[in-house]
Amino acid sequence: MKKNLLKSTFVVSTMTVVSRVTGFLRDLTFAHVFGAQAGLDAFLVAFRIPNFLRRLFAEGAFSQSFVPVLSEYSQERTHEEVQLFLNRMAGAMATVLFFVTLVAVLLAPWMVYFFAPGYIHDPTRFHLVGVMLRITFPYLLFISLTAYVSGILNTHSKFAIPAFTPNLLNFALIGAAIFLAPYFSQPVVALAWGVFIGGIAQLLFQLPFLCKLGFFPRPTILWSDPGVQRVLKLMLPAVFGVSVAQISLLVDYFFGSFLPQGSLSWLYYADRLTSFPLGVFGVAIATVILPHLSRKHAAKSDAEFSAGLNWALKFILLIALPATIGLMILAGPILSTLLEHGNFIGKDVIMTRQSLLAFAVGIPAFMLVKILASGFYSRQNIKTPVRIAVIAVLTNIVLDAILIFPLKHAGLALATSTSSMLNAGLLFWTLWRRNLYQPGTGWGKFGIQLLVANGLMALVLIFMTADLSLWLSWSSFARVWHLGILCAAAFLVYFGSLIISGVKWRDFLLQS
Repeated sequence: MKKNLLKSTFVVSTMTVVSRVTGFLRDLTFAHVFGAQAGLDAFLVAFRIPNFLRRLFAEGAFSQSFVPVLSEYSQERTHEEVQLFLNRMAGAMATVLFFVTLVAVLLAPWMVYFFAPGYIHDPTRFHLVGVMLRITFPYLLFISLTAYVSGILNTHSKFAIPAFTPNLLNFALIGAAIFLAPYFSQPVVALAWGVFIGGIAQLLFQLPFLCKLGFFPRPTILWSDPGVQRVLKLMLPAVFGVSVAQISLLVDYFFGSFLPQGSLSWLYYADRLTSFPLGVFGVAIATVILPHLSRKHAAKSDAEFSAGLNWALKFILLIALPATIGLMILAGPILSTLLEHGNFIGKDVIMTRQSLLAFAVGIPAFMLVKILASGFYSRQNIKTPVRIAVIAVLTNIVLDAILIFPLKHAGLALATSTSSMLNAGLLFWTLWRRNLYQPGTGWGKFGIQLLVANGLMALVLIFMTADLSLWLSWSSFARVWHLGILCAAAFLVYFGSLIISGVKWRDFLLQS
């Protein structure tokens, strides 16, 4: 019995919502315990480096290269041949990652010079980054192997477990902040150990489900295996191009290391809020659409391939546009309600709001890049999105260098959003120009429906939202119920407008 993509996306989104909620609890804990101080700035750099490589290799280049090849093997090869490919892929991954991790741990202090040169003249943060990087870097090994297992589960439509797995990292970090931090002379170092523990937990959690599927790998090393060679060939150019938003964010951290204390923390909290709609919907839809598009390409069904992209693009815009408008109007109230506790003070709310506004502008682009890039990866075409990503990253670097002077940390966020818009625009134009995607019918009507619904929602929120100075003076309880009313009003107006204008959920059903 076939499952439709909307149902699969709902499963992934539901699990991801749980992950984002625990992620918010994690950030609330960070804000309460550490605020926006030098120690947290140092941890964010120490975690950003392996986390960047994780998104680039594990969730990026590897997943986008591995899933299409595995999908093809699953359709055309026997179970024994698939198992042999998985064994050799596991052996190749584990070997490379072990040596990369070993070298990185040995050279940790030197990496600080490259990724955060602004800390060279700040001995406290420089030393802390080096110490914590040695603890956090093995996370890359654990999480990359977790991504390998997730790719197998997702290919066989077992989406829920991989989507739930990130909760374990959040639990580990929350536990570290609350229970381990008091035992360290530098409390923030406990967070580095939380990352280490969380990486191991995520891998161990998924292994029983892989056993149940009947594909538990027995790692063997054979670099000449055709399947391994194909994955590696697809990965090499994709290493740079698959996650341009993350590359841009790392560039932001490079420039941000030269800014005053707290700047990286303000960027982090804003990025985390922006990541909520991106993770719940953008990543969920991309996770579901990649195997679907890979199957349609393998079956040489161009019409269904284009229809799958059409479905994903409509769904993305349905969510991304109100998320952008809502975050921009409610940036101050959301930050005040969620984070202004403990060591996170009113000044931090105001400064984080600046970067949140700049990140929010790019939400549709961040989401669209995930979907549009899948249109190429599913066809095992990595070179085209890489070339486009190079243009976007170079643009981001130039904008960082320009905007950091007038806008400080907010300029770095705006540069990331702008470069992602360029990336999404070039990906779409290339797909359309090469006839890989042809927009379906009904886009004109759908565009008007979105315009009206988002316009009405914006007017309601602007009319109902009080000035930020009032929010900062209210009690926590007053903020919560005011924000709850605003979110409920926005939800009712937006989706009510869509329903009245004729949008129906059955329009978003597409068989996988």
